[in-house]
Amino acid sequence: MASPPRDRRPTLADVAALTGVSTALVSIVMREAPGASPATRERVCRAADELGYRPDARARLLRSTRSRLLGVVFDVRQDFHGDLLGGLYAAGELLQYELTLSAVTPVRDEERAMASLLQDRCEAIILLGPRSPTTRLAELATRLPVVVVARPVRAAGVHVVRTTDDAGQRQAVDHLVSLGHRRITHIDGGRAPGAAQRRRGFSAAMTHHGLSEDQHIIRGGPGEDDAAHAAGELLKGPLPSAVTVFNDRCAVAVMDVLHRSRLSVPEEISVIGYDDSRVAALSSIQLTTVAQDAEKMASLAVGRVADRLDGAVVGHRELIVPPRLVIRSTTASPV
Repeated sequence: MASPPRDRRPTLADVAALTGVSTALVSIVMREAPGASPATRERVCRAADELGYRPDARARLLRSTRSRLLGVVFDVRQDFHGDLLGGLYAAGELLQYELTLSAVTPVRDEERAMASLLQDRCEAIILLGPRSPTTRLAELATRLPVVVVARPVRAAGVHVVRTTDDAGQRQAVDHLVSLGHRRITHIDGGRAPGAAQRRRGFSAAMTHHGLSEDQHIIRGGPGEDDAAHAAGELLKGPLPSAVTVFNDRCAVAVMDVLHRSRLSVPEEISVIGYDDSRVAALSSIQLTTVAQDAEKMASLAVGRVADRLDGAVVGHRELIVPPRLVIRSTTASPV
């Protein structure tokens, strides 16, 4: 038998014709179901490899009673969301779930991202750092299981996997104080998920160290432009000896403004980010930061979804993953 045309994907029928067995028998082999002899299995698998046939997992799922599809809403502008996606794929594969992604972009809002997943037969939705109101998330949770990652949500039907943002910010301040810093500024995340908790953690830590008069909070946001504007405000007043920043992405933008203003990091000003995203560990940056365990958070999120879909009794609505400080090259004792 001739191979199928190069522009057409090989099918079960192609494999069946090459091996001289029925399409149903090829399907049994591909599904690893009982009903085919070892010799037949070997012959079918050899033919499938020769033709380059690969089972269409998505089509098989859609034909079954359950789709085993998990929808994921993420923001393409957030580096940490990319780290979480890698963990979600790994955890989903272990539990035999497929992911379907829906991105939030500058021209595609979260509502559209969620709506598209509701049309895809998703059994549950995982939302990474969503910005939708709690009432909207609670309404969504009446339609299918919802797990929110990296944001606290006070709604009985919404399950949450997050870190303790305030505790992470306290670790950052503790580290700076241990180095001898007293004048410390926090550039916050505005209304971004987790920003309020990190602000509170900063103020609580400064008060704990008797530095409430030395603290300063500058309004920022989750993106580079927000951070650059906040860094401009920072340069207008008496400079602190250290600054903590809402996330790594913003911390890098702040460092860029400082460098262009001929201020050296950490010799003249120390900088700490948050998330420990991939950019933080780049050799040209080496950012001290507060790490969120993306792999652990992703694994817990998929596990919680699977438990709910299987009807298992789950414990606390919130699952907490402790943060940890990662010390690199952007912090040092003040001169």
